[in-house]
Amino acid sequence: MKHYLNAAIVYTILGLTSGVFYREFTKLSGYTESTRLSLIHGHYISLGLFFFLFLLILEKQFAWSRFPKTKGLVIGYHIGLNISIIGFLIRGVTEVLGTTMSSALNASISGISGIGHIVLAVTLIMILFRVKKAL
Repeated sequence: MKHYLNAAIVYTILGLTSGVFYREFTKLSGYTESTRLSLIHGHYISLGLFFFLFLLILEKQFAWSRFPKTKGLVIGYHIGLNISIIGFLIRGVTEVLGTTMSSALNASISGISGIGHIVLAVTLIMILFRVKKAL
């Protein structure tokens, strides 16, 4: 259970830090448009902090992680979330800096973020089925 609490703490720090980075980076750059950087804060807080607090409560109540391969699913969730965030970060920084990208680089960034979202979605669904099984 400590792993879930530690993950919630780390994602809280990352979420708050990313919010400060978004605000300060756009302000220093004089950027006033919408950017993907604004999504990082919310994703880390909701899919990081709140999700792992939720898993902590479910573990306390139902011991759902006793099933085999649960640790791998949780690791996959971490990977999917952070790959998605890396995609947001790269896209957001290039938006703020006004970087011109080739269509191949643009597609690569979208693909990386998409892979992260797919991994995140699959592991999220599998974790929820594990919790259901524990009930």
